[in-house]
Amino acid sequence: AVMSASQWIRQSHRWLSIVFTLTVIANFAWRWTSPHEPPAWLTYSPLPPLFAQLFSGLYLFALPYAARGRSKA
Repeated sequence: AVMSASQWIRQSHRWLSIVFTLTVIANFAWRWTSPHEPPAWLTYSPLPPLFAQLFSGLYLFALPYAARGRSKA
C-alpha cells in the first residue's frame, strides 16, 4: 500500500513525538542519576525532533484550510 504525502507526514509526526519524548526522558534520567552535567549532545538531542515536529505539525494544521480553499475554487 502506497501512502500519500499527507499520510506519510502524519505517520512521521507520530514517530517524531516518540523520539522527542525518549530524548527528554534520557535528559531527565541523566540529571537524576548523575552528579555531572549531561554532555551537550544529550542536552540538545530533543531539538531536532522538536523542530521537525514543528514543521510537520504546521503542515498538518494547515491541511484542512488548504483543502477548504481548493474546494471553493
